[in-house]
Amino acid sequence: MTLSPAAAPSPVDVSRTDFSHVETWVFDLDNTLYPPGLDLWRQIDMKMRAYIANFLGLTLDEAFALQKGYYRKYGTSLRGLMIEHAMDPDDFLAHVHAIDLASLNAAPALGEALGALPGRKLVYTNGSRGHAEQVLAKLGISDHFADVHDIVSSEFHPKPHEIAYRGFLQRFDVDPTRAAMFEDLARNLEVPHQLGMRTVLVVPPGLAVNPADREAWEHEGRDGAHIDVVTDDLTALLVSLRAGM
Repeated sequence: MTLSPAAAPSPVDVSRTDFSHVETWVFDLDNTLYPPGLDLWRQIDMKMRAYIANFLGLTLDEAFALQKGYYRKYGTSLRGLMIEHAMDPDDFLAHVHAIDLASLNAAPALGEALGALPGRKLVYTNGSRGHAEQVLAKLGISDHFADVHDIVSSEFHPKPHEIAYRGFLQRFDVDPTRAAMFEDLARNLEVPHQLGMRTVLVVPPGLAVNPADREAWEHEGRDGAHIDVVTDDLTALLVSLRAGM
């Protein structure tokens, strides 16, 4: 189903699917504005593993275990490496985001749907601005976004930590009660929900999980009360939301 209220006590609170009050639309980047099946995240994942192995003199398996452990504990592997190993982030970010975007095609229908939404659109990513700008340009949707908030803008505090969201809201003067956030990870929607934002979880068609791309724990919370809407078709959802305004 493209548009559905997330799991909630019966009867479903239909007000959770009302977006008519939204003035600011906030989108995660990777696996949200493009489908996860394109394999871009796996490229980033593998580059992180190789970088950590080289940086710390570990085997790839050891680096992978450390990478995922830091990711779960700190929100990003980068944050863990900075805290635990005093790593300079600049080279890391440049290395892991130097990926092949050949599989990423222009998305005119998504662009049209974004353009039809009234209000401001922002990208909020735990990745780098350069990576976000390249992806948006390849999708052909750059012009629809007012700005990009990346991990550097967050002073390296990543989602899902509350300090990161509050910094984002302050930087762009966003009223969370008049904003909506779109994410592919349920845990990244907990704080936005608490702050009053509408929350949308973007999942692969059929809720498929590729264990090579994501750990099983990353998919926990999909049925949480902090998620207002679940969709497996972002473009169709945006069209539906606009039609309902």
